Amino acid sequence: MIQSARSGKQSILEGSKAGTTSKETEIKLTNVGRASLEELLADYRDYLRVRDKSIWEKGSKEAMYVRDLGRRTPQDYEIYRNFVETRSDEVIANIAICLIHQTNYLLDQQLKTLEKEFIEQGGLRERMTQARLKHRNQRPQE
Repeated sequence: MIQSARSGKQSILEGSKAGTTSKETEIKLTNVGRASLEELLADYRDYLRVRDKSIWEKGSKEAMYVRDLGRRTPQDYEIYRNFVETRSDEVIANIAICLIHQTNYLLDQQLKTLEKEFIEQGGLRERMTQARLKHRNQRPQE
């Protein structure tokens, strides 16, 4: 679980950094991060299932409460500290599941935007080639 969480965070971070030079790499790494979070989501579900603990329904009052917490800005650990320090493992795992779902939704939106930008603008190499050709065509012929 720790490796999935760390891999997800690192891939998203690295993808964001790579985005300054390569949209293609940013998309690939963001997808890797998204996949790592799916793995973490499955781990939390397995944790609850093997212990015969409940998994909150998407529309349950508990899940809705956590989803509302996830909309607060700025987001930081203090919002969740009381829950994590005072609730059962079942509640904490369900909170994590809710937050992973929210993160995945946001990543899906980011990926749609990145893919649209890539289709419309191309990658860095493509833009550099276009700029080089434009420069060549603007030079006076000798």
